[in-house]
Amino acid sequence: MRKKKTGYVTGTFKALYIVNMKTIEAPAAGALNFEIQHRFGTINSGSYNLWGLDFATFRLSLDYGISDRVSIGIGRSTTQKTFDGYVKYKLLRQTDNSSMPVSVSLLGTSTYFTEHYSDSIEQALITGKYRFDYTAQVLIARKFNEKLSLQLVPTFIHYNLVDSSADHNNVFALCLGGRMKISKRMAITAEYNYLFPNQLLTYPAGPNQPPRANSLSFGWDIETGGHVFQLVFTNSQSMVEPQYIGQTQGTWGKGYIYFGFNISRNFNLKPHK
Repeated sequence: MRKKKTGYVTGTFKALYIVNMKTIEAPAAGALNFEIQHRFGTINSGSYNLWGLDFATFRLSLDYGISDRVSIGIGRSTTQKTFDGYVKYKLLRQTDNSSMPVSVSLLGTSTYFTEHYSDSIEQALITGKYRFDYTAQVLIARKFNEKLSLQLVPTFIHYNLVDSSADHNNVFALCLGGRMKISKRMAITAEYNYLFPNQLLTYPAGPNQPPRANSLSFGWDIETGGHVFQLVFTNSQSMVEPQYIGQTQGTWGKGYIYFGFNISRNFNLKPHK
């Protein structure tokens, strides 16, 4: 009797992002993904600002599959005028016979913010290396069935610049995300990014600003042929790891909720054989 060949589980997630969090998924070798992530202002900004719709931030990015295991990406965000780049490596892949119960990807990200400071002395001092932040993540995901997938992400972030000596340059977080399919082309996604306490202690952005909070986000995914459209509700305005994990301000309970969307489009740059 011939032994059945082991196969790999596919489609753990349908997009490269749960909401803000990157997934284990990557473009196929030779494929390019174009991503638009858009966030309006907070709902609690009131009717004068049309509950946040008068304001907007966004991130544009390109993700490319170098091989079936290695992918790279670059992006630019309006928040702090930030550039980002990453490398993702698929270390392990879940198998359909449970010999490997999870998929594991390694992710390294670097960000560089270019926003100018109003104070000329501060602007002169905060240059070069102080504008870089670095993130290392282990993406551990499992597709339990055709409807449910979960991802756990131990995270390390290094900030070259922090607000005061009370803050740590090296911080740790634990992030959890998931996807629940509710119809053939729709799914609900959610993620929670828990920053361990007593690491970033300085009150951010002045006493009149809301304090730091853990990032909590929800999405409604709609698959439409060549792209995935996602409606988003989150308390994080930023969309890169050092900012939404360590610099989110304001909680859902206080109305600091940003409505927005993610939209992705995939292009095959290599001809099919």
